[in-house]
Amino acid sequence: MVRVALAQINPTVGDLDGNVGLIIEWAAKATAEGADVICFPELAVTGYPPEDLVLRPEFVQDNLDALDRLAFETRYGSPILVGFVDRSFAGVHNAAALLHGGGTVKRYHKMRLPNYGVFDERRTFAAGEAPCPVRIASAAFGVSICEDAWQGGPPFDEYARLGARVIVNINGSPYHRGKISERIEICRARAAETGAWIVYVNMVGGQDELVFDGGSMVVAPDSEVTWRSPMFEEDLLIVDLDVPAASDHFPGSGTPAMDKRGLADPGFLAWPDEPADVYDALVLGLRDYVRKNGFAEVVLGLSGGIDSALVATLAVDALGAESVHALAMPSRYSSPESLEDATEVAARLGIKLDTVSIDDVFTSYLQTLEPMFGGTPEGLAEENVQARIRGNLLMALSNKFGSLVLATGNKSEYAVGFSTLYGDMAGGFAPIKDVPKALVYELCAWRNENGVGGSAIPERVMTKAPSAELRPDQKDTDSLPPYSELDPVIEAYVEHDRSPDEIIMDGFDPALVAYVVQMIDRAEYKRRQAPPGVKITPKAFGRDRRLPITNRYGQNR
Repeated sequence: MVRVALAQINPTVGDLDGNVGLIIEWAAKATAEGADVICFPELAVTGYPPEDLVLRPEFVQDNLDALDRLAFETRYGSPILVGFVDRSFAGVHNAAALLHGGGTVKRYHKMRLPNYGVFDERRTFAAGEAPCPVRIASAAFGVSICEDAWQGGPPFDEYARLGARVIVNINGSPYHRGKISERIEICRARAAETGAWIVYVNMVGGQDELVFDGGSMVVAPDSEVTWRSPMFEEDLLIVDLDVPAASDHFPGSGTPAMDKRGLADPGFLAWPDEPADVYDALVLGLRDYVRKNGFAEVVLGLSGGIDSALVATLAVDALGAESVHALAMPSRYSSPESLEDATEVAARLGIKLDTVSIDDVFTSYLQTLEPMFGGTPEGLAEENVQARIRGNLLMALSNKFGSLVLATGNKSEYAVGFSTLYGDMAGGFAPIKDVPKALVYELCAWRNENGVGGSAIPERVMTKAPSAELRPDQKDTDSLPPYSELDPVIEAYVEHDRSPDEIIMDGFDPALVAYVVQMIDRAEYKRRQAPPGVKITPKAFGRDRRLPITNRYGQNR
């Protein structure tokens, strides 16, 4: 019997001292429970992903020094398997170390380096070339890191050949919709391939656009998920695995068994359903971006529309009502109902709301521009002036009080450029940047049904036609197809990289497809200037999708 602890923690990139302290804290808890080994996430010492920090020799050395401090501080406790940055003659490595008795027992270098989507590890790391079998409490273990498990072959084939009974896979695996089922399938496949227990340890927390959702799990040799940790929160999962002692031919010395308490039986948690996990990802990503970057307060424009209502609600759930400041900024085109709805949302959430009319400022702008605009019809320029006035007011509050401005645009708007640079796109973080409009409604409905404190978003906000209210009686559908038609085309073109012809073959109207694709392509320059936001889809704008701004491909289609 071997007792394994899965320490699902929330490190911060670059905070070497803080991360080491966090690891020590959780290691002490697992040691007290008699764990034979405590498994921490990928690059837990540095935080993940450290990106170009690992190109700095000083950072790599500081991380190695931090690993040595960790080994020394935990010398009397249970063995620790932890991710760090190593170096060799081949280069810098994404690595794992087994620490015990004040030193490093084993080191492993990640063999498969992902280079797709949000991952760019071949740019910064050199691939490892050898597996890492090790004896822990007389049991035969294998060590692997994240991408190593996503296909068969090395190092898992070698662990199977050697007879490893437990294979640990430490991860920094970011969340997106559908990711849970993907992880379960790869863990089941590796269990079937090796006949071993698969111990999958993931980190939790927000890092810029990425959210690590935890969900650490243990998969039995028969490919069944036996135990798992909760999602979106730190957790220590301790399990007892009934495995035989390593055979004589299994290589390497290792670590002794620890004194154990009674049988560890953590039970099994059910996996959450959407949209609960999407909502939790947005809350965690927003909370960690704000707190890890040292902000005490956020400020946002509250228009009375559904997008700003959702962002305000997310902010309250992430930070508390006392840390959220909203600004209603009606113009001559704002309906009385919109201001009423903004006031009602603020009251339900218990947040501070200031109302500042922008009409006088807008009039002043128009008068200033009259010598140049005179004789021309009013149009987009005048509409965008209003959005930019609002952006300026929010940024003024940010500068004055040190708060972070939250942009309230959704993925559908960012996709087709239905947003104003330096206006509603202004801000330091865009929580729903990767949330399609249809999902905005789903999340609001879910929050009203399940959130603490009851319904946060009034029914009228949920049912009225979307409008930017920048001209008389304006509706989003004046410029865009209905979101029920728009969102599927965006998903096909952006997330699945389907060509316009392929989308049309799926049954979509050719004129609609041509119009939407053209808008998406033309808006690339805007998206490059957008604030970061939480990734919740398989392909988000930003790290996931990198297209040239100056690009004539397909412009004549």
